[in-house]
Amino acid sequence: MGLSFRDNMAPSTPLLTVRGSEGLYMVNGPPHFTESTVFPRESGKNCKVCTFSKDGTLFAWDNGEKLNIISVTNKGLLHSFDLPKAVCLEFSPKNTILATWQPYTTSKDGTAGTPNLQLYDVKTGTCLKSFIQKKMQNWCPSWSEDETLCARNVNNEVHFFENNNFNTIANKLHLQKVNDFVLSPGPQPHKVAVYVPGSKGAPSFVRLYQYPNFGGPNAALANKSFFKADKVTMLWNKKATAVLVIASTDVDKTGASYYGEQTLHYIATNGESAVVQLPKNGPIYDVVWNSSSTEFCVVYGFMPAKATIFNLKCDPVFDFGTGPRNAAYYSPHGHILVLAGFGNLRGQMEVWDVKNYKLISKPVACDSTYFAWCPDGEHILTATCAPRLRVNNGYKIWHYTGSLLHKYNVPSNGELWQVSWQPFLDGAFPAKTITYQAVPSEVPSEVPKVATAYRPPALRNKPVTNSKLHEEEPPQNMKPQPGNDKPLSKTALKNQRKHEAKKAAKQKLKAIEQLKEQAATGKQLEKNQLEKIQKETALLQELEDLELGI
Repeated sequence: MGLSFRDNMAPSTPLLTVRGSEGLYMVNGPPHFTESTVFPRESGKNCKVCTFSKDGTLFAWDNGEKLNIISVTNKGLLHSFDLPKAVCLEFSPKNTILATWQPYTTSKDGTAGTPNLQLYDVKTGTCLKSFIQKKMQNWCPSWSEDETLCARNVNNEVHFFENNNFNTIANKLHLQKVNDFVLSPGPQPHKVAVYVPGSKGAPSFVRLYQYPNFGGPNAALANKSFFKADKVTMLWNKKATAVLVIASTDVDKTGASYYGEQTLHYIATNGESAVVQLPKNGPIYDVVWNSSSTEFCVVYGFMPAKATIFNLKCDPVFDFGTGPRNAAYYSPHGHILVLAGFGNLRGQMEVWDVKNYKLISKPVACDSTYFAWCPDGEHILTATCAPRLRVNNGYKIWHYTGSLLHKYNVPSNGELWQVSWQPFLDGAFPAKTITYQAVPSEVPSEVPKVATAYRPPALRNKPVTNSKLHEEEPPQNMKPQPGNDKPLSKTALKNQRKHEAKKAAKQKLKAIEQLKEQAATGKQLEKNQLEKIQKETALLQELEDLELGI
């Protein structure tokens, strides 16, 4: 009989939940990695969804027949509901309510379907309220951390409920058409960020309000409008003093990127706002706040991408240089930052001590589609999951010093769909002093094969010039150093522009090559894509001129 994961002393390492073709089960965290007795394995392939409560004491899952809730602390079944088709589950912050969502269906005669979003009282098991929620996107109502507020977007306005009373709409926020909103974290007073997309030549805007002051022309705490935005992502910092807004267009009209075009805006609750100036062109891959709420990290620019830490004045504080990365993850305590290249990159990670800006380790997690810090701030989970990748599915547990402590590979005919840490509330694990010495491990770390640099086909038969295909930039401290505020010389400025031009030309040639490959497979290209292919000769000439220094 295994020990319960929680006793009167400090918590042990969180559990891991594993869901895939081998069923649903839990694994004890480091140093054991044995299957946990907290949860008896649910075999079969019908479990579509599972989730922990925010504090990790409750666990809910749907096995295709029933939706079940257990107490993780005493291993007891709390409730079982006849909800075979639930595909989304979420607990409210204080474990009062379990929200469930199943796909919306209409009757064959065309009449409206039945409500598909349910809110269950976790104590009694009764259904408090049902709503019709057609889209899976943003399906779940948003609660404030104290649960005094709950909000949902209904027909382009935000409806607010107070103290989990869902029979009365306590307040409405109605602008032209509220497309999205985000409640602030932390204690009262509660704030809300709302996004209204532009129409008929008018700009899009994001506004910050303090609940319930929505009326009148001066009610907003802050307002930021911008033109280039088909959609936005709004990120509050932990102290609810500012919001970062990533504004994206679906199409980059300059033709420079297939990611569309992104801009990053900063909006503070004191009314200040700014555009975050990113010194390299290209997509914004990731933006993350440090838990301190005083700085944020942005990963951006055509590959190799830059990563920079900015302060609340949106000034760069530290530049990590360039590298193969598209994601950033602060540790729960905010003192370690992982920069990583996942998805279509090779899984290289850089683990940084962000108090001293020192590199701790550079592990490689090939083919990773998922990354998560353990709540203890010491361990890292990487995984390769289906349907993103259907081969080499499995997960790995690392120590931040780069040591691989445990790995599990799913059998070759099986799939891993989800793996996640059991959450804990902030403060459950004390921050420890950073160590640079790799912790001992019995698991050998794989050394990946080194890939050769990309060369456009038109240059492949030509001799390789001394200049690198990508100009690599080293990390550098951006804090003003005494006597280092001299402007660049004319020669340095000219060289910098030349480097940027070469990078842009190579990036566009790579994009053209991808378009030609798509055309060769019979894909119908858009007019602007065909026009881009026609620019290949001119770009090759430009690149050759730049290589020769003309």
